[in-house]
Amino acid sequence: MTRNDMIGLPDSTRAPIADARPLGPVDDSEQIEVTLTLRRRAGVPAGLVQGPQTVSRDELAERYGADPADVDLVRRTAEQHGLQMVDAPHPRQVRLKGPLARIRQVVDPGAMERVESPDPATGGQVEHRQREGELRILPEWRNVVVGVQGLDDRPQARPHFRRRRAAAPTSYAPSDLARVYDFPQGTDGSGRTLALLEFGGGARQHDLDAYFSGLGISPAPTVVPAGVDGARNAPDGNPDGPDGEVMLDIEVAGALAPGARQVVYFAPNSAQGFVDALATAVAADPTPAAVSISWGAMEANWTAQSRNLFDEALVDAAALGVSVFAASGDDASTDGAHDGKPHTDFPASSPHVVACGGTHLDADPVHGTIRSETVWHTDGQGTGGGVSHAFRLPTWQSQAGVPTVPGHPAGRGVPDVSAVAAPETGHEVLVDGQRQVVGGTSAVAPLWAALACRLSEALGRPLGLLQPLLYPGAIPGHTAPGFRDITQGDNGHFTATSGWDACTGLGTPNGTELLDRLRAAVPA
Repeated sequence: MTRNDMIGLPDSTRAPIADARPLGPVDDSEQIEVTLTLRRRAGVPAGLVQGPQTVSRDELAERYGADPADVDLVRRTAEQHGLQMVDAPHPRQVRLKGPLARIRQVVDPGAMERVESPDPATGGQVEHRQREGELRILPEWRNVVVGVQGLDDRPQARPHFRRRRAAAPTSYAPSDLARVYDFPQGTDGSGRTLALLEFGGGARQHDLDAYFSGLGISPAPTVVPAGVDGARNAPDGNPDGPDGEVMLDIEVAGALAPGARQVVYFAPNSAQGFVDALATAVAADPTPAAVSISWGAMEANWTAQSRNLFDEALVDAAALGVSVFAASGDDASTDGAHDGKPHTDFPASSPHVVACGGTHLDADPVHGTIRSETVWHTDGQGTGGGVSHAFRLPTWQSQAGVPTVPGHPAGRGVPDVSAVAAPETGHEVLVDGQRQVVGGTSAVAPLWAALACRLSEALGRPLGLLQPLLYPGAIPGHTAPGFRDITQGDNGHFTATSGWDACTGLGTPNGTELLDRLRAAVPA
């Protein structure tokens, strides 16, 4: 079958990396694994996504997973073309392995080349496969296969942390922030699992033991590494690289929810790795209470297919009662673009993620009192935030005052919530044996995930998608209950104001008030 006999896969068009250095075509004998995502047998009802009801993993697969007839069709035709079946992390996925020449018989990527391009996570050059244009699939797979990933394995995202370079008078041990943000007393996340998604780097247990011992946390939180798609916990000893992200996430989450069991999922930094990491974490037993994601990239750097597949995995998370938190980015309202326009970061821009922005905090950590808290935006760095071009305005945000962007339909506003992220008032951490102060919205996602574990513990139930519970009453000019409103500062294109804004969302948490609000919203 020729490429012309195959059909285009919607939303799969991919652009080449502008500054990639060509190294030659990909050899047809190269062994490649591709992940096919199949359509749902039925859509997940909005009422289930928005809670408070949840389903079990088995119920989710049975009601809203792939139809067994679709799975049989894909497997049968793949085997007819000499492709090997490989275990996939999600029941809606089929994974195929074989030489590129055979892969092309069922999924044709067009021209494939090997290139070298900058790694957004490390800054160094990395070699990878690259495709351009639209994927084409077998005609019999029309409307059955909704996504194909794995052919193009370019580095997808960057970690959203910033190391403080100069001396500054203020920094906080993450455990101090439990007092500052009034986390519910008598809770520590016990009985809950907190999942962290990481796409490079690693952590050494002796560093973690030393860090938590220094905070007086004994025993140290349980931290379990888990590999996805062949990746593993692989610290390289460079605190400025991905190790810094991994250690920051673990230490912030562990200091604020020391009773929670952490599972750290290491996956390749590719679009396929992102989807597989989330799918694996959400499908784990026990189901996590919260997932923290401190990596991301500008919406336009993802294919529509990749955004949709990841968002579908987030829908599964919500139906299972999992709350997912993602950093909104550290390049202010541009998200690192150089076109002078505002951009949002994905996955924070998904309406099924709690998007986490950042502040500059001046507080007394001993007594937990806040002297001032403003939008983080200094020296070109700052909290991400704005209006999504990819996702429409969700109903629960319709009264919050999300601005419109000329030329685009009403979009989802980012972020939803915030906490301290400025490096000059950052978090005290230990990375590769070095004590340092680190900021970035990377620190905010695990902070909120830890709070979610403690709220879930106090309530005795999962939280699921939080926004429908947080936004009622969030109207311009009014502070939402459970939040400290941040009304000073800007992130470039957007300015803080009373109520929700595209700098710090609803504001920073008052954990005890949030617990009271959640109890009232969904009585036991």
